[in-house]
This record gives sequence, C-alpha cells and structure tokens, in this order.
Amino acid sequence: MGGFGDVPYVRLMHPIVKLLPGRHKRLKAGHPWIFSNEVADAAAKLIEPGSAVTIMGDNGEIYGTALFNSHSLLAGRLVDLERDIELDTEFFRNRIQRALALRDRLFDAPFYRLVHAEADRLPGLIIDRYGDSVVLQFNTAGMDMHGAAIIEAVEAVVAAKTVVLRNDAPARVQEGLPLDVRTIRGTAEAGSVAVQENGAIFNVSLAQGQKTGWFFDQRDNRAFVASLARGARVMDFYTYGGGFGIQAALAGAVQVDLVDRSTAALENAALSAAANGVSERCVFLKEDAFSAMERSSGEGARYDVVISDPPAFVKSKKDLNRGSRAYRKMTRLASRLVAPGGILFVASCSHNVAPALFGDLVKKGLADAGRTGRILRAAGAGADHPVHPGLPETAYLKTLTLQLD
Repeated sequence: MGGFGDVPYVRLMHPIVKLLPGRHKRLKAGHPWIFSNEVADAAAKLIEPGSAVTIMGDNGEIYGTALFNSHSLLAGRLVDLERDIELDTEFFRNRIQRALALRDRLFDAPFYRLVHAEADRLPGLIIDRYGDSVVLQFNTAGMDMHGAAIIEAVEAVVAAKTVVLRNDAPARVQEGLPLDVRTIRGTAEAGSVAVQENGAIFNVSLAQGQKTGWFFDQRDNRAFVASLARGARVMDFYTYGGGFGIQAALAGAVQVDLVDRSTAALENAALSAAANGVSERCVFLKEDAFSAMERSSGEGARYDVVISDPPAFVKSKKDLNRGSRAYRKMTRLASRLVAPGGILFVASCSHNVAPALFGDLVKKGLADAGRTGRILRAAGAGADHPVHPGLPETAYLKTLTLQLD
C-alpha cells in the first residue's frame, strides 16, 4: 500500500523502466533520482515525457513509482517506493495536505513555501503561499503533465482567491517545456499582495517578480541580521524587495542604503518601506551591486552592517569557475565597506556551489581585502524549505554572518 498514513493510493499498471546492472545502489540508499545513463531499456525513449513508470533493477527488484522523461539527463524522479501508484487528484491532495500540516506547525501566519519539491515528495513542484494567494511552478515534465490534478488538489486544500502559474523557470527548458506565466484564478496581473514576515509587511508582485515573487528561504537569516542592526548604518546589496534592509530599519538601524539594478524591485521596496513606516531611514539606489561596492569603497564609505545576497552566480556546472570568482570578488568588495567591529552577511543560492567551497571563497575574499574576523552564524534556508535526506545537494542556500576586525 503506497502513500502516507492509512490513505491508500489507486494502482495502475505503469510501464517498467529497467536499470543497468549496479545502478540501483543509490536508489536503495535513499537517493530519489535516476539519470539517463543508468537506464537499460532503449524502449524507454518511447515513453511520453512526464509519464509515471515503475523502476526495476537488473535483478528484478522494484524501487518504486517515478516520473520519467527520457529527454532529460535527470530522467527519473521517485514519487513513491511502491509500484504503479496513480498520480490523480487524491494523490496530490494527500501530499499537499501533509505539507500544509507541517507548515501549520512551523508558522502562525500563512506566508511560506507550502511545497518544496523532493523534500515534500513532489519532485519538480514548488508552491508558495501568500495568504489567500498561491503561486505554483511545474519545473518537470511529470508535474506539468499532472498540472490539472495538482491545481484541483491545491484548491481543495487551500481556499485560494488567487492562483498564479509561474512556469518561467529555466529548469523547464531542460525538460523540453515551454515558458509561461498565467493567472488562473484572481487578478494577480493587476497588482500585488502583502506578505508578512518577522513582523514586517512587504509589497510583492506574484506575476512579475523574481521566482514566485518573494524569497521565503531567507526569513530566519533576515531576522538574525536585523537583530544586529540596532543603531547601525546598513548597506543592503541585491535588495530586491528590501527584505533584509527594511527589517534592519524596523529593528532600529539609523540608515539603510538599499541597492538593486531593477527599477521595479526598488519601487516595490519603497512601497514596503512606507508600509512599515521606515521610509525616512531608507535610501534606494538603482545601481549594479559590484559597481556600487567599488564606488562606495572609493568614496571611503563604511557601514556597521553590510548585506550581500546575490542571485545565483553559478546556474550550471559550466559556470562554476566564473561564478566562484564572482563570490570571491563579492566578498572582497563588500568586506572593504564594513567598519571595524561591523557585520558582513554573504549568501549563495547556487546549488552547484557546495558549502565547503562557498566558505573557502569567502575566506579568500576576506584575505584579498586584508580583513580578518569570525563567523557568528552559518545557516541555510528556513524550515519551509526542507532538505531531502538523500539529496544533500538540495541544500542550495548557504549563508555566513561574520564580524570583521
């Protein structure tokens, strides 16, 4: 019997995909992915992308039900350890309900990532909740194929007034899927929603912002940095919606400079500053972050808290060398702006950059700037972005908070 608890899932007879000899070991150890070079059947290429299949080892052992796409390097993603599970509305309703029960234990208000792909046993599916609005991303052919059932399940679990599909992530291209943004319920294109986080209110555009509109993963890190900002002068690079800087202002920072190269992002951040009553302490600067760092350093500017939370510098493995140099440069430039005894917060959301590598790049960047200090906190994403125990690489977010001498 598949599924969670006492709820059985209907069984169908799915196509069987056989693995090459010895290629079952990762699956048995808890890793939920099957790569295309591990598949033995040439006939598997004829299976419609996104279809549910049964994964079988060369010894005849069954490893579960997976969503399969032979056109992708990552060909199979396990959704259940039982075979022939029907991925219908009830299946998705049950999984989403379980995810909701966890978030209800974690948070008092409905602003969080509701479903985080593999960690919630729904590989390739992202659902972010903004009060009575939800944003969905179908990042694999399997989730895209079952989109209608997922939407029906979401509407059964969460009574959302607005439902937005943000199917514009680059991962869809790798899956052979088109890019699209649509509002299927409500009027998200016409305006924005208010997000509550750590006692602050933020103006978020669901249909036009980055990713799904807001980065819930930095919630705990924003709170920690804000706790160090009382009486401080703060610089917030890559501010996007102002999450770090505005919370620092609410915590008592005397001045916050917020830098982003996006006019739309800064306009949203300014609206949020006004909503929180901190506009008079916020300065919004439309500028490239590296240019702003170099300019500010040249002007002799120093801040008590410097925050640098960039977009992914390493979007794929081929970008690793160039992106690594960027993280090192970022640390070097940002650290030069930190007053003695001040705080530097740096982050990487590049899943191809391992925590040890990120730490090494930060160390080298500090040395390049001639700075020393100590790490106060090393952290990742919040609890609404859980990590699959068999996929340590999905712990994509790395952050370091340091005090510099």
